[in-house]
Amino acid sequence: MSKIALVDDDRNILTSVSMTLEAEGFEVETYNDGQQAYEAFSKKLPDMAVLDIKMPRMDGMDLLQRLRQKSAMPVIFLTSKDDEIDEVLGLRMGADDYVKKPFSQRLLVERIRALLRRQDAVDGNVVADTEDTKVIERGELRMDPLRHAVSWKGQDVSLTVTEFLLLQALAQRPGFVKSRDQLMDVAYDDQVYVDDRTIDSHIKRLRKKLRMVDPEFSAIETLYGIGYRYNEE
Repeated sequence: MSKIALVDDDRNILTSVSMTLEAEGFEVETYNDGQQAYEAFSKKLPDMAVLDIKMPRMDGMDLLQRLRQKSAMPVIFLTSKDDEIDEVLGLRMGADDYVKKPFSQRLLVERIRALLRRQDAVDGNVVADTEDTKVIERGELRMDPLRHAVSWKGQDVSLTVTEFLLLQALAQRPGFVKSRDQLMDVAYDDQVYVDDRTIDSHIKRLRKKLRMVDPEFSAIETLYGIGYRYNEE
């Protein structure tokens, strides 16, 4: 049974969403603000967190930033209708997805399930010998899907589930272009819709993480209006 942490200062959302998730077979922990959640996470991490952005004491952005210092646990942001800047910033900081309020609880459940399936795969719980489980070595890049391990020039790079899957899709076929639609299919469940900006934000954050270990990193190329490709260096 997967444990989901739901963090929101709206008690109605905490009550209704937790009831829905429990009915779907999840174990749910609820927190009224980011500080309360952070103190609990410091003792034991859940399998996934669903975070509101705007909360008292510690907001969702601050909580995410602290989480990413020690964990690549999947995180979904809950955002208000007009929080486009917050959505993009959240993705750049390491959120895996976002859902706008007011939202369909069924949609939220599907996005949670999609992220947990991908987390299971990269954690090694799905170990069939397939193209997606083979170690990838492309120049200075090494990826081990079963261990969710990535290194560049021998230095470890910590990636979220979505970032890992996007890099894996590009690196599996260096020189070949992947459209944004193709990358959406790789990173998201068929029932989950995301726009081009979401994929672009993930790619920007992926590049930033690789440039933190190598400022000259340039293996991921943008083909404007077409998509992205990995160029082996």
